[in-house]
Amino acid sequence: MDGTQEHAAAAPTGRRVTRRRPALWGTLCRGRCGRSRTAQRRRFSWRNGRVTAAAAVVVACLLALPSAVPNTPGRLGSLMETFLPWLGLVVPVLLAVAVLRRSRTALLALLLPAVAWLGQFGALLLPAQGAAHDLVVVQHNVSDTNTDPEATARALVRISPDLIALEEVTESARPRYREALAAHHPHHAVAGTVGLWSRFPLSDIRPLDIKPAGIGPGWNRALRATARTPQGEIAVYVAHLPSVRLGVNGLDSAWRDESALLLGAAIAAEPLDRVILLGDLNSTVDDRGLRPVSSQMNPTGPGFAFSWPAAFPVARIDQVMTRSATVTSLFSLPATGSDHLPVAARVRF
Repeated sequence: MDGTQEHAAAAPTGRRVTRRRPALWGTLCRGRCGRSRTAQRRRFSWRNGRVTAAAAVVVACLLALPSAVPNTPGRLGSLMETFLPWLGLVVPVLLAVAVLRRSRTALLALLLPAVAWLGQFGALLLPAQGAAHDLVVVQHNVSDTNTDPEATARALVRISPDLIALEEVTESARPRYREALAAHHPHHAVAGTVGLWSRFPLSDIRPLDIKPAGIGPGWNRALRATARTPQGEIAVYVAHLPSVRLGVNGLDSAWRDESALLLGAAIAAEPLDRVILLGDLNSTVDDRGLRPVSSQMNPTGPGFAFSWPAAFPVARIDQVMTRSATVTSLFSLPATGSDHLPVAARVRF
């Protein structure tokens, strides 16, 4: 064979004449057509990825309007709001899917959750508002199983705070914290398992009743004191709200929510204009369960400052909130003997 194909055709004279066509012609044609169809498939299309685009729109709605998620059953809304910043991780996942699907529609739709996330949390990524501040405060749940209160106290005073609020201070550990902090913070107040240590004199100290109705006597986890600072008198609240539990029926936060109502009522009745709230509130500032408190305060500052759990922090449930003041920076400190990280803030009046 000479590499050609013979095709018969009728000649005008009736004789059959063969026309020669290269044998590779069909192969080349098929290759070009195949490559053309493959190229078409590889182009980004508006028709692909509609499911991915729809998912992006849903995520954007959840980020922009988390309160639209009902809290029943199982307080689903509160649960989602507690970990709301992490919902942004869905965006890169959907981006990868959109690229694999080569979908222009999905890529365009992904702008919505990205903008919604930045609108909610972008300010936390901004640098601190300069070094100007009037007070440095520390909030820390020290854990009732902490075996080295002295080391914990030394870790907290390294940044020279003016106020230190502690929760889960057991009766046996109380004198150890008092002795370890006395040199730098000679003024202190304790009520139940919460305490406040201060560089400034404290007055008008009293326990706060934020105990939910279903909890028995002897539960005392909040106090109020007046700190006499160079900037004037400041009402300082220290609180440890009840824990929440996640089970088969959802988020059990009824006691926490009831306690937040009582704490919010106490702050609303506070006669002093300047207020600092330090505490383990067992939720993030986005959780609607804390709204009786957070609606009256400036609940956030620059920085995420995740504090729990200490081994791999995913949420900041230790809060520094202010009224008639601004948190100019918020940051977590290195781990101590607790399952929480300490949270520090610089406050300006």
